[in-house]
Amino acid sequence: MKAKNVSEKALGAIAACISIGLFLILWGWGTAATSLGLLIPGPIEVIQAVFEGIVGKVGRHSILVHAGYSLMRVMIGFVIGSVVGVILGLLMGWYRIAEAIFNPLFRIIRPIPPIAWIPISIIWFGLGEDAKIFLIFLASFSNTTLNSMAGAKSVDPEVVNAARMLGANERQIFTTIVLPASVPAIFAGLQVALSSSWATVLAAEMVRSSEGLGWMIVAGMNNNDMIQILSGILMIGVVGFILSIIMRKAESVLCRWNKSGR
Repeated sequence: MKAKNVSEKALGAIAACISIGLFLILWGWGTAATSLGLLIPGPIEVIQAVFEGIVGKVGRHSILVHAGYSLMRVMIGFVIGSVVGVILGLLMGWYRIAEAIFNPLFRIIRPIPPIAWIPISIIWFGLGEDAKIFLIFLASFSNTTLNSMAGAKSVDPEVVNAARMLGANERQIFTTIVLPASVPAIFAGLQVALSSSWATVLAAEMVRSSEGLGWMIVAGMNNNDMIQILSGILMIGVVGFILSIIMRKAESVLCRWNKSGR
């Protein structure tokens, strides 16, 4: 069984390398042999610029420092929004009074994209870090709340009734049955929330910032530097891919009993 899992992972890694390689080849051919080269640089130039930005500087910082600033903002807003969202979602999913009070307001707020809150965040918090963290909070809050509520609602009622027959009170049912049963749904929400938070911080940095990957793209646009723009985009994809892997790994470790995450 383990050998099969290893072979499947190896096959997946090989397929991923082939797809990325084919994309780079197609990109290089397009810029070298067609008029696409008049619009964007080739992959070798962009990758070279990324490595130069890692060892050197883009603006006042290296690319890794810019990525660090973006990650720091994401982690602060993501953690706060996820904690609040998980708590509120579990309460709304299990307690009818909490759902009756908070769900109508949540249903109104949830469809509003975080980017739409940018003008209000600037008015409330100014142009500093608080405005960016507020937008990331909104991005993570909505996804974790929705999934946590769905997880709490999906608890098997027969298990709950059996626990009540054995003398468990409501607090014990919530902490020992509802919360563990909701963990897979919570992790699914956290993955979506992390992706949404990463996209949101980049949009926020494009509005007003002096560092971060979003700033790199805007600075490249202002300087008509397509290589810097694509370098920032490439780093956004790489960091987002790494975050996705980390979240998947955390889910596999903390939810070994759950096979739905595979």
